[in-house]
Amino acid sequence: MEPRIGLLVFPHVQQLDLTGPYEVFHLAHGLTVDLVWKTREPVTSTTGLVFTPTRTFDDCPPLDVLCVPGGAGINRLLQDTATLEFIRRQAEGARFVTSVCTGSMVLAAAGLLEGKRATSHWAARDLLAAFGATPVAERVVRDGKFITAGGITSGIDFGLTVVAELLGQVEAETVQLGLEYAPHPPFDAGTPASASPDVVATARQRTAESRATRERIVGELRPEWRGADQ
Repeated sequence: MEPRIGLLVFPHVQQLDLTGPYEVFHLAHGLTVDLVWKTREPVTSTTGLVFTPTRTFDDCPPLDVLCVPGGAGINRLLQDTATLEFIRRQAEGARFVTSVCTGSMVLAAAGLLEGKRATSHWAARDLLAAFGATPVAERVVRDGKFITAGGITSGIDFGLTVVAELLGQVEAETVQLGLEYAPHPPFDAGTPASASPDVVATARQRTAESRATRERIVGELRPEWRGADQ
């Protein structure tokens, strides 16, 4: 039977967090991929693209790989009992439990990353420590069966990593070639360490509201946490 991958889809998901690995998984020969949510009603991403779930929490079979993307919508998921229970239930038997970007915060809120090394988008990575995880500034981090990816575009790196684990390196490289994935960005501004101070300041300003909301939620979930610098 083909390994089954389920990607959580939810209102205000960051579409590239979802579609990056989704594209990788679908190009691979030998995987079954579903979009999973509470209902099959279409959901709208942060950028307005609409996705239709193919499975619900109730009819989703046991998954070999569970993946939680990130986006503004994770703020609600951090306190969403039904979603957290679904993740815990699927995580028990999954071969890999994974995330892209701020999706790792949802895994952490479900109690799955305590004592684990994990990553997230640079603007939220430190918040993982409130849930007992060890934040790591890398594109893809594996700790046992948990694989977490950094911000947004790292979802493609993550997808290829998972394909290699499930189907072998040759299949992963074949998918990479099919995607012509040979990134060579025009600017060296992809991380706070490489971007200019002015660019970093602007980026932080644009995420300040979401950051404040997440800090409040994390403070409610983990009252002992006092926050930290990004």
